Amino acid sequence: MPSWKRTMWILWFGVLFCSSSYTMSVPFLPLFLFDLGVDKSSVNLWAGIVHSSAFLMGAIMAPLWGMMADKFGKRKMVIRAGLSLTIIYALIAFVQTPWQLVGVRMMHGFVGGFVPASMSIVASIAPKEKLGWSLGMMQAGAMTGGILGPLFGGLLAEAFGMRKSFIAAAIIILVATVAVIWWVKEGKAGTSQESKGEKVAPITYRMAFQNRALIHMLLILVLFQLSFNMIQPLLSLHIADLQGGEKGAALSAGIVLSLIGIAGIIASPIWGRLGAQNGYYRILVLCLLSAGTIVCVQFFVESLWLFAVVQFIFGLFMAGISPSVNTLMVESTDERFRGRSFGLTASANQLGSMLGPLIGGLLGLFLGIHWIFVATGVIMATTGVVIMLKRRKEKGSVSY
Repeated sequence: MPSWKRTMWILWFGVLFCSSSYTMSVPFLPLFLFDLGVDKSSVNLWAGIVHSSAFLMGAIMAPLWGMMADKFGKRKMVIRAGLSLTIIYALIAFVQTPWQLVGVRMMHGFVGGFVPASMSIVASIAPKEKLGWSLGMMQAGAMTGGILGPLFGGLLAEAFGMRKSFIAAAIIILVATVAVIWWVKEGKAGTSQESKGEKVAPITYRMAFQNRALIHMLLILVLFQLSFNMIQPLLSLHIADLQGGEKGAALSAGIVLSLIGIAGIIASPIWGRLGAQNGYYRILVLCLLSAGTIVCVQFFVESLWLFAVVQFIFGLFMAGISPSVNTLMVESTDERFRGRSFGLTASANQLGSMLGPLIGGLLGLFLGIHWIFVATGVIMATTGVVIMLKRRKEKGSVSY
């Protein structure tokens, strides 16, 4: 096996474990708020605040971690994030008030960066012809963790209580970090020009912001994460309502939420290959339009089994969005800026993920959760239409 592929698979498992630890704990925080004394009348708003608090700090810190990854090494940033997240997940198990939970979530956002740094390493070592496939596989790894996390988290919460599942999440991310420490070796920094002794001017954030293609990708990520995260903090509460009560809701939510991950495992590598063959912009537009249309259907869904089916179909198309954006971003940036570019994409993801829960929480408070599905779908589909029209304009009369 080529050395780059061996490193990719090790990081694939690391991302899987990191995603598992996240989805074992964070999706169940709205239900955990009841244990902290939050009333049902205000739980939607509190769920939005708890989710957004981490993403606020993450949006601020991600560019800094990306810059440090380019300067000191991406592997070190993976290890830093993994060890820090181990402590954070363990702390969640001991919070006693909603505000303490908000504080720990802000610390969560401050120290993050495991997945972006891992993706940056893979993007730097993968051959150009394998770039779309390798980033698609990394996305599939994150989706796989998205399956295992809710399932194990739901089972643990049902059997031992939610606080025990947070401790389990800390152990899992620690295992992922140890694997990176032992088995991942990062090549020496430097471009081919530098290795030949040529002086190369450094690429700064100011220069990067003049890259229109990169800016467009960042805006797409903000809108995608904003729309997706409008509904995510409230899904476990919605599933509890669909099944008729909170008893066993954690397990039901774990099973249903894992369906997006299953869809991602199936679809992510396929979208990566189709993007390489047909163009990543076409795949991006197709997935945004389809995912937006499908999520709107949830407005009419009143049964849990049908909700699960629609979630799965939604996940099939959602799985193609992030790999397409990441590949287009890599193709439009210099290799010396790779860590910072993934830091910027992480910041864009965090910004959208911060705004989404707040908007979703307010809509849930005043309009009800069904209208959030519609708002989510409209934003995704509109983003797809805008990208399609822009590409047509750029190509003139050439058919898109």
